[in-house]
Amino acid sequence: MGSFPRSYGRRINWGGLLTPAIKALLIANAAVFLLQTLVRLFFGGQAEFALIQLFGLVPRGVTHGLRFWQPFTYLFLHGGLWHVLLNMLVLWMFGSDLERSWGRRRFFTYYFLTGAGAAVINIVVKTLSDPAGIGSSLQPTIGASGAIFGILLASALVFPDRQVWLIPFPVTLPMRIYVFIIGAIAFFGSLGASGDNISHISHLGGMIFGFAYLRGNLWWYRLRNNFYDWKRQRLRRKFEVYMRERDGERGDRRPGGWVN
Repeated sequence: MGSFPRSYGRRINWGGLLTPAIKALLIANAAVFLLQTLVRLFFGGQAEFALIQLFGLVPRGVTHGLRFWQPFTYLFLHGGLWHVLLNMLVLWMFGSDLERSWGRRRFFTYYFLTGAGAAVINIVVKTLSDPAGIGSSLQPTIGASGAIFGILLASALVFPDRQVWLIPFPVTLPMRIYVFIIGAIAFFGSLGASGDNISHISHLGGMIFGFAYLRGNLWWYRLRNNFYDWKRQRLRRKFEVYMRERDGERGDRRPGGWVN
């Protein structure tokens, strides 16, 4: 919301609601979903399935078909209107403040790294459980949920005390508690077949890679700061030695035995 001078009310600043990275991701996901819809309407369900097989995440296609683009392109495909709307709503709600805090470049890096990380875990788990490639490793996974769960994990670490309203219940929880609950759901859902079409493995993978990335960055910043501190202390010691030597030379040249 923004106020304007000489106005009788407040106006909505729509440009401030969408940060640059969030806006680009919303447009890209909407465009791809529109493409999916048009392919299904004009060419039929088989054509859409072929599109998903080519650009969705198929573990067998990555490990044996060398389709290395799939860990990134599957993020833009969705299984229905509610699927894409819910993912984009969560992306906007929790990703906007992260982008404002980190900047566009770091947010993009984190988004695609957690999405691709979720894909890697999905591929590893399904390949190990179906080494012959006749079952789960042939099933495509689509949706941005892996990256979305990575964003939720980052929000819990960056804004741990922020209150989240559990729609439609009149209950609020701290962000860290909320993410812990959905992380536990993803974990227990990944232990076995849950009977639904939700890829809990990808959800959990996005959170794991997000945590590793953020903690790794924290470790790197600490290491870098310790190195800079060591360099400053080393330079300070050298300067102190130089000053002592200089003062000693001046003392040796000073005339002695006389008073003013």
